[in-house]
Amino acid sequence: MADSTIHFTAATHAVAILEIDNPPTNALGSAVRTVFLGRLDALERDGAIRAVIVTGKGRTFCSGDDLKERGAALKSGARDTTASFAQLLDRLENFRLPIIAAVNGWAAGGGLELALTCDIRLAATEAQFVCAGVNVGLIASAWRLPRLIGPGRAKHMLLSGLPFDAMTAERFGLVTGVHPSADLMPAALALAERIASRAPLSVEATKRIASRAVDLVPDEAARAVGAEFEALVKTADHAEALTAFREKREPKFTRH
Repeated sequence: MADSTIHFTAATHAVAILEIDNPPTNALGSAVRTVFLGRLDALERDGAIRAVIVTGKGRTFCSGDDLKERGAALKSGARDTTASFAQLLDRLENFRLPIIAAVNGWAAGGGLELALTCDIRLAATEAQFVCAGVNVGLIASAWRLPRLIGPGRAKHMLLSGLPFDAMTAERFGLVTGVHPSADLMPAALALAERIASRAPLSVEATKRIASRAVDLVPDEAARAVGAEFEALVKTADHAEALTAFREKREPKFTRH
């Protein structure tokens, strides 16, 4: 499968867009996952990129794993590839840079799980969110979704397997903004550019702590935040921020 299944665009010098392009439903079969992981590896090495947007091409964000491929593999007795799908989700969730999901259409099953691993989710008005695990005899999103929106609302989505529209997703706290389709990418790009303009080491440290926050007791949180703060206060970017404040100008951060 060609690399074109995950399009890479440098939207600006500091913001990258990854677009899933595997019609008709943007499923993430094993070959597509390999390309996706390769794109992430390349972005990790690129010191200029400071924020990433993930979206889908067409009317679907992502439908998750390729069920036809899984079915054929199970029928033939081939090795189950579920672990490699989990590997992609973990890679996204623990990625150094902030990731914004621009959910342009259907996010179902593993596609919803993919969106949940991103740091921020924006949705088009046409977007639909489906916890499809119970519809196909599997389990998906049962850990990440309750942590994000609470167990009551999460169980409504998880146990029913019904589609939920973008406005409901926003009311539940699953997404933080809903935009007309034509405005979705401009909104995601504006947010990504704002994030990319902040002190990069500070952004990355803040993401690390915020991602662990719900699992930390107060003493653990204090130690974790203290360690990050101690490192950041010594950085050139912090010194530049103080100088820029005195000089009444925007700081120029260098990730040092």
